[in-house]
Amino acid sequence: MTAADLRALLAADHLTHVPGVWDPASAALAVRAGHRAAHLSGQAIAATMLGRPDLGYTPATQIADRATTLIPALEGVPLLADADIGYDSRDDAVWTALSYQRAGISGLILDDGKDAGRSADRIAALVAQVPGIVLVARVRGRGLADTIERCRAYAGAGADAVLPEDISEADDLGRLRAALPAVPLAVNRSETASGRGRLTGAELAGSGVRLVLHPLAAVLAALRAASLTYRTIADEGDAGDVDRMPLAALATVSERPAARATGSNRPATRATVSDRPAAVTPGIDKIDT
Repeated sequence: MTAADLRALLAADHLTHVPGVWDPASAALAVRAGHRAAHLSGQAIAATMLGRPDLGYTPATQIADRATTLIPALEGVPLLADADIGYDSRDDAVWTALSYQRAGISGLILDDGKDAGRSADRIAALVAQVPGIVLVARVRGRGLADTIERCRAYAGAGADAVLPEDISEADDLGRLRAALPAVPLAVNRSETASGRGRLTGAELAGSGVRLVLHPLAAVLAALRAASLTYRTIADEGDAGDVDRMPLAALATVSERPAARATGSNRPATRATVSDRPAAVTPGIDKIDT
């Protein structure tokens, strides 16, 4: 898939849920579950590669490097990636976006700064010089009014969508939608909050939301499972009855579509969402992704 495919998701009249991935295995499982886009976040890289919390300083070069390992496993599903740093000037912004594009990333989530005008200027430079990548502008406004103004400026500069942080209430999303009726919205789904009080998919879609990001849900679940397994081994001497993927299924995680269909382990060409086989490898469909 290309930026055009990702833009098609933004133009659709329904939600697309975008789970976080961080390595080829997680990417393959996301594709196998039927997701049509994936997200590579700075937090996921900081946790899995650096073993420390993300403070907004995960280098763009590290994100691009990790993306190159994910793209084959994604089988054409577009990858959105965080862009927290590397945008100090127009030239820096363009260079970083080009490095993302070369790595196979279809879209980037651009963090804004204190100066909305400067952020809009960088977006305009990216639109002009790197049109082959989708731009989702993350907005950290000081209150709803400031957020709306920033969203308007970034959309006017050419951003494909805006992601307003800290705005999740129906009334606020409704006001933002009314102010910018033609601008697709993306939202982050909290990884710590319970499902109570959350807007439904229909409510989000009605407010103009097209992408719902789940950057850390899977990595937190994976780390939780690993933690329980290590504790069980320490306490009991083996993994015992800890719920885990069958060993026989491990070898099939990274199989390509043609290999799964024919039973061959030979490399296959990359598939698109539309031509992935409906059947899944025995055992994989029983894994909770």
